[in-house]
Amino acid sequence: MSRDSLKQRAVTLLEHAGIHLDGQAPTDLRVHDDDLYARVFAHGSLGLGEAYMDGWWDADDLPGMFTRLLRSHVDQELKTLDTLLAHLKARFVNLQRGEHAYEIGRVHYDLGNDLFQAMLGKRLVYSCGYWVQADNLDDAQAAKLDLVCRKLRLQPGQRVLDIGCGWGEALKFAAERYGIEGVGVTVSQEQAEFARELCAGLPVEIRLQDYRELDERFDAVFSIGMFEHVGALNYRTYFQVARRCLQDEGLFVLHSIGSNGTPSRPDPWIEKYIFPNSMIPSAQQVTAALQDLFVVEDWHNFGADYARTLAAWRENFDAAWPRLAANYDERFRRMWQFYLSVSAAVFRSRRDQLWQLTLSPEGVPGGYRVPR
Repeated sequence: MSRDSLKQRAVTLLEHAGIHLDGQAPTDLRVHDDDLYARVFAHGSLGLGEAYMDGWWDADDLPGMFTRLLRSHVDQELKTLDTLLAHLKARFVNLQRGEHAYEIGRVHYDLGNDLFQAMLGKRLVYSCGYWVQADNLDDAQAAKLDLVCRKLRLQPGQRVLDIGCGWGEALKFAAERYGIEGVGVTVSQEQAEFARELCAGLPVEIRLQDYRELDERFDAVFSIGMFEHVGALNYRTYFQVARRCLQDEGLFVLHSIGSNGTPSRPDPWIEKYIFPNSMIPSAQQVTAALQDLFVVEDWHNFGADYARTLAAWRENFDAAWPRLAANYDERFRRMWQFYLSVSAAVFRSRRDQLWQLTLSPEGVPGGYRVPR
């Protein structure tokens, strides 16, 4: 197709979403390089994201623009070979086994603690906040951590496992507020070192360890924002590990993004630049993987809160950029803005959800009363 034909096709698709090329609205797309159309129609989301990183186009309200695109399902018109390859790789190749399990740590979580400290706020908690009574990011994250602790019915002296402990904030919170002893595992060297320092003086052990190596018993288990990195070929193994590590009368809280699709397809741009070897689970995949291992006591969805969390992260990132610019270049800035904006749009449009599952090995006697 000619450049003019590709441009006209783009105009037609964008009009379905109420977006105009070079228009005046904040959600309109301004094109700086006419090769954009060929790049996007050839490579879909990968081409769109890379073109934004290269400065080929802009929009004043990037999250708003992507929300319009997703709500109108325009993205479904951009399925390309890159999308198919990403889907096939995730479905048939175990990308989270052996040394690959540590790749997400090296590529994403080891980018630099300065970046995450600037973006995430008072606590280094890289997952959805709970905004039901909060009006700022720090309070929303504290409310989320307390919600997990209350769902687990934590008591002083209990031994608790955090699968994917990140920078150690959840275990620190639980140890200080609920008097527990904790073990946390992560595949990020930078996170492990930071978490050990953060939790110094508390009965908390931080390990640089693949979760599959765990084989010891705990009174309670939680996993916050880690299941997205497990991969569909390992879901059953993940739940088997959680079960063998949990006392028969214990509880397990799983906090994860979830997809409406069956199964979820990895996005090629996210796979390449942000979260390698990761995918969002569907409800069907989760229930199949935990079958005969756990009773689902509660399935809590507060996915709309993730849009507010991501907006707060974007605001913090933009405010901190003048001091971050010494360590990260302009292409990285645009990459990170694209990532946060697309992610916010995914939750605004309700394409993805945020789930907290409370699970028990054999069912809570008399039933489980749900904290909210």
